[in-house]
Amino acid sequence: IALVGPSGAGKSTVTQLMMRFYQDYSGQLLIDDKEITSIRLTDLRKQIAIVPQDILLFGGSVLENIAYGKPTASIEEIKHAAKMANASGFIEEFPEGYDTLVGDRGIQLSGGQRQRVAIARAVLKDPKILILDEATSALDSESEKLVQEALEKLMIGRTSLIIAHRLSTVRKADKILVLDKGQLVESGTHEELNLIKNGLYKKLSNLQFNS
Repeated sequence: IALVGPSGAGKSTVTQLMMRFYQDYSGQLLIDDKEITSIRLTDLRKQIAIVPQDILLFGGSVLENIAYGKPTASIEEIKHAAKMANASGFIEEFPEGYDTLVGDRGIQLSGGQRQRVAIARAVLKDPKILILDEATSALDSESEKLVQEALEKLMIGRTSLIIAHRLSTVRKADKILVLDKGQLVESGTHEELNLIKNGLYKKLSNLQFNS
């Protein structure tokens, strides 16, 4: 499922609700027909992995940052996750490989490298629900391609919620939900939404693909 819409439409709020950062809301929020407030908070969050736009890395090694997704993981599991995330190539080029220190907040890595470390972390966690919150919006075209390839591998076989301003990243979604001012205004596939005359998605699509 992809969530799209103008800034302030409520896209990130949906993910914050799913993580139970907000406790008070009207209506229902169900996972497998269970209201999420009936699920233990730790059990809920164990099943969810988020790859955000601004990746939080801590000042340890690449290996330690990936292993944060599953602290009990073996070296082989960590290296496999890095390979799945299109990260093993640049990691193995470092003189110290997986022992390379990333610096405070990952300052020694480029934006695309930080994103791929975060994806490797999510691969390792193997979540039931994957949330991609503007995961490629700050990247250049080359980095975006590598990250997008890794994300597409990561999404196979799991529920994925994609939040994006760049519509190129959501065209293949099974369903796209269009939000505006906190309301759901349109839903459908990329092709279906482009058929809605004067539709918001069509307007956003024309702005991005024809500019």
